[in-house]
Amino acid sequence: MKKIVVLHLNCPESTETVTFMGQPLQIHHVGCENDLENAQKLIAQFDGQVEAIALHGMPTQLELGPARRAHEQGASLTAVAQQTPVVDGRIIRAGLERWGIILADRAQPGIFSRKQVLMTPGINHNGMARAFEKHGGTIRYADPFIYFNLPQVPGVGLRQTRNQAAPFTLDRLKDMPFAELYPVANGNSGSNHAPFDWADIIAGDIGTIRHFAPETLKRKTIVVENASETDIEDLRARGVDIVVTLMPALDEAAGLGQWCAATVEAALTALRQNPDAPLNEDTYLDMMADLEWTPAIRSLQPESADINRFAFVIHPLSVSFIHHHRAFRWTKYLPDGIVEAVAAYIPPLSLSRITGGQSPTTGQRIEGHLISLGATPRQMMKHGERFTYDRLRQAAQMAERKGARIMGLGAFTSVVGDAGITVAHEADIAITSGNSLTVAATLEAAKQAVISMGATDLTKGKVMIIGATGSIGSVCSRLLAQAIYDVVLVSIEPERLIDLKRTIQEETPGAQVAIATRPDELISDCDLIVTATSAFGQRIVDITKCKPGAVICDVARPPDISPAEAALRPDVLVIESGEVLIPGDIDFGYNIGLPPKTAYACLAETALLAMDGRFEDYTLGRNISVERVKEIYRLFKKHQFQIADLRSFEEVVTEEQFVTKRQLAAELKANPMRFAQLQAETGAKLAKIPVQAKGVKSRRKNSGGLVAAIAAGIGGLALLLWQRRR
Repeated sequence: MKKIVVLHLNCPESTETVTFMGQPLQIHHVGCENDLENAQKLIAQFDGQVEAIALHGMPTQLELGPARRAHEQGASLTAVAQQTPVVDGRIIRAGLERWGIILADRAQPGIFSRKQVLMTPGINHNGMARAFEKHGGTIRYADPFIYFNLPQVPGVGLRQTRNQAAPFTLDRLKDMPFAELYPVANGNSGSNHAPFDWADIIAGDIGTIRHFAPETLKRKTIVVENASETDIEDLRARGVDIVVTLMPALDEAAGLGQWCAATVEAALTALRQNPDAPLNEDTYLDMMADLEWTPAIRSLQPESADINRFAFVIHPLSVSFIHHHRAFRWTKYLPDGIVEAVAAYIPPLSLSRITGGQSPTTGQRIEGHLISLGATPRQMMKHGERFTYDRLRQAAQMAERKGARIMGLGAFTSVVGDAGITVAHEADIAITSGNSLTVAATLEAAKQAVISMGATDLTKGKVMIIGATGSIGSVCSRLLAQAIYDVVLVSIEPERLIDLKRTIQEETPGAQVAIATRPDELISDCDLIVTATSAFGQRIVDITKCKPGAVICDVARPPDISPAEAALRPDVLVIESGEVLIPGDIDFGYNIGLPPKTAYACLAETALLAMDGRFEDYTLGRNISVERVKEIYRLFKKHQFQIADLRSFEEVVTEEQFVTKRQLAAELKANPMRFAQLQAETGAKLAKIPVQAKGVKSRRKNSGGLVAAIAAGIGGLALLLWQRRR
């Protein structure tokens, strides 16, 4: 049996036998009582008696970025042995750290993405630092206040620390005693908590982290070479979420990497097939390629274990949403035009955590993050596609840092440009517009609404889709034609209308399909009208022309129809697109404008995909697949999502209201003269209501000018500075 000795600064003497790379290996641990002469005597004692000697916490060389310095005490130890190799982990550490982080990311994709990382310390952990950098991490070093009691300099990143401060740091550490380089974990002794509070990930040496980190490390991830069960319990008590050990477990039965890089290097040295092989990186790399292992990833808090995370982007639908936000209530004292223009430039904001979602079928838990852009739909249209793409890319990076593996695009962010394709190409996490479930929920809500208004046979009705050639409208049209064989397609794109009509006739033989560029002439025969436009400043539906008891399902966000227009026809039911109840004790942590536990369908699709573990680009572009809509509806049923109560202008439609509307509709159908009179009266009233869609009037006076531009610039600067200070 091959034998190695691990020399510690302080450690009770013990021996363990492990099975590593299929071979038995005896590891003898011995402490030198933090005495250099005693360490030299022990090395001389075991020289020639074992296959390798490992120096635990006694480096022979210090590395920080490109800088290298020999450590005086460590270098003196390697010269003692004449026969047995003495190793300190230096040759394999960087490679195993990089490889370990790759393997850990494969096991839990996104665990390191875009994170803020505090190296504690950065000394001799170049492999970790470079691996985190490749995952888009922002890296700072704890070395200044650990070793020199210097304050952390704000904004000092990896490149500056590694390339500029490294020689200065190493020159002062090369003579430092081992015990000061690697302090014993004896509880928090540091007073500088700010860097630890800033970090998402604290990486480095377990003893140093436990020694200097504060007592509260809630929702932090710790990444270290190795850790013991005692270390794990201490971190659990501090509130740490996840611990990752990057070194392989020498005992194949062990689930935790409890052995440091020096011990692993000694084990590889002892087990190399050719005892005469040089102890260089190539020899170790060849052996490391045969290792079958995944770094240990421990979830320490039950409430955070096995949670699939997602993010969802929202934005103000109008300037009033900005006024209602608690941080921007003061903006109501400024001109709306200035507030709306300036808010568009605010970087994405993290609004809240969505908690409590859980599948009754599989038990899978989910957690989401609401992220808001500052632009209203009008500002998005004004600035152009690239303006919104850039902010969505920032939002995706924020979502990655929070652990999300898929991000949904809410409201107008799913409409701008190519409907999510560019965003998905530029983001490192999955993207969905949520439009597949929006279609499915809309159709289900429309079905319930038509039945509630008294319909008994949907196949004998007639349906109109306004905005039929859009991404949502086209797939709604195709699916509605399969249920209601008489459809009217309305769009301002006649050439695409022709293509859509042919598609429907091929898919649903026998369907009657009419096409028009305006709804006015055909709307009076329709039982159901679905509006799914992205139009502004125009009247989408002349509600006075609707037949008695018609149902209008307004899918657009912001809505196409105003409350004032709907009030003209109390017999007509105007509902929002289907909202969704997410299973579990869901809490959005923010008022999204819906009743508790109720989500927009696009948000629900993102949550549903996360719940099912489908971290993939799902609904993108303007050609929504009918198969995707059907598939998302199957997942909807699988995880027991439900359609929420039907709502009209943010109010739940009660059974009493359904009864009233049915009675009015029946009376109007029975009395054509009264209906004609009603149409004439409401037509006159409608003419007095400003022409608008999505709250935007057809004409607005330009209140710009130099003064407004200067005010907007000053206001923008103030808002950005205020946000940065927060």
